[in-house]
Amino acid sequence: MTSSTPWQRTARGAGLLDATGHLRSTVFAEMSALATATGAVNLGQGFPDEDPPEAVLEAARDALFGGSNQYPPGRGVPTLLEAVSEHQQRFYGIDVDPGREVLVTAGATEAIAATVLAFVDHGDEVITFEPFYDAYGAVIGLAGGRHRTVPLRGPDFRVDADELRAAFSSRTRLVIVNDPHNPTGTLLDDATRSSLVALAHEFDALLVTDEVYEHVVFDGVPHVPLSTLPGASERTITVSSGGKTFNATGWKIGWLSGPASLVSQIMSVKQYLTFVNGSVFQPAIAVGLRLPREHFDDFTADLQSKRDLLSAGLLSAGFDVSPARGSYFVVADAAPLGYDDAAEFCRALPQLAGVVGVPVSAFCGPTLAAEHSSLVRFAFCKRAEVIDEAGRRLAALRA
Repeated sequence: MTSSTPWQRTARGAGLLDATGHLRSTVFAEMSALATATGAVNLGQGFPDEDPPEAVLEAARDALFGGSNQYPPGRGVPTLLEAVSEHQQRFYGIDVDPGREVLVTAGATEAIAATVLAFVDHGDEVITFEPFYDAYGAVIGLAGGRHRTVPLRGPDFRVDADELRAAFSSRTRLVIVNDPHNPTGTLLDDATRSSLVALAHEFDALLVTDEVYEHVVFDGVPHVPLSTLPGASERTITVSSGGKTFNATGWKIGWLSGPASLVSQIMSVKQYLTFVNGSVFQPAIAVGLRLPREHFDDFTADLQSKRDLLSAGLLSAGFDVSPARGSYFVVADAAPLGYDDAAEFCRALPQLAGVVGVPVSAFCGPTLAAEHSSLVRFAFCKRAEVIDEAGRRLAALRA
C-alpha cells in the first residue's frame, strides 16, 4: 500500500510503521537506549570509539581557526575534490575530473538520497540487496519509487543469479549496490558484479555503489569499485565517505563521483537539501585521503584483528558465526544457544550478558526477516579492550 503523504512513505520504506500505521523508533535508537540504561557494551551501532588520526584532527583545527567557517563552494572545497580524484587514481586507477565529476555531500546518506531523488519518480523501481541499510528503503519511499530486493542467502550471504535477473524490469531505474555490505559483512562475487553491469545495460538502469567500507576489506582481498568493470563507468555513481575510514562518523563528509552530466543532475537536487556542510571538516578529510598507503594498510589490519577477536568471543559463547569479509560487522546465529527470535534475544541480551547487538531482521522485509530470524549483527569498530570485555560477558550465555 502506498501512503498519500511523504513522511508515511519514508517511514514505511524504512520499516518504521507498524501494522496499524503507528510510527516507531529505529532499532539503532532502541538498542543504544538499552545500552545506556543498562551499562551494556554497545556493539549494536556501527560507530568507532576512537578519534581520527592526529594529522586529520590537526587539519580540522587549522581550518577552524584559519577562517574556514563560512559556506564552502557548492560542489565542495577544491582541496577535497582534488583529494577524492587523487584517491580514486591512486587506489583504483580511475580518472576523475575533480571540477566536474565529484560532489561533496553530507555523508554518504545524503549522496544516495540526492541521487534517488534526482532520478526516481513515482512508480520507478529501485533494486537493492536484502538485508538492506534502512536509509535506502526510506528515500526510495520518499521518492515514490518501488523497492525491489534481491535476497542474500546462506551463511556466506550469496546472490542467486536467477533471483537477481528476476528483480529487473522495464521500470528499473536504479540499482543500489552496497559492497562491502552492511549488515552482513559479505563481498559480492565476480559473477554477481558482472551480471549487475550486464543487466544495467540490458534494462538501461543506473548503478549507485555505496562503498563507504572500501578500506575495510579483509584477508588480503582488494576492493574493486564496480565502476572499473567494462561498460560500467558511464552509468555508475560511486558513493563513499570519510566517516568510516577516518573514525569521523559525526563529521558527515561524504562524496559521489561519476559522469559529469549525472553529477550535475544530482547537484541540482543536493543543493536544496543541505546546500553545503562541514566547511572545516572537508579540508581535514582531504588530508586523510592523502595519508600514506601504510596508514590505510594499518587501519585495515587493525580492524581485521578486531574482527577476529570478536568472532572468537562469539564462537566461544556458543554462536555460529558467518565469515565477515568486509565492513565493521560480524553476523552471529543465536539459534545454537536456543534463541530463534533475534529481536527478542537482542532486547534481553543486555540483561543476559551486558552486551548490545542488532537483529539482522531489522534490515529485512517480512519474508526474509523470517528466514534470518535468529541472526544478530555485532560491530567490532571498537577498542580491543572493549571487544575483549564483550567476549568475557558473552561467555555468560554458556554458563
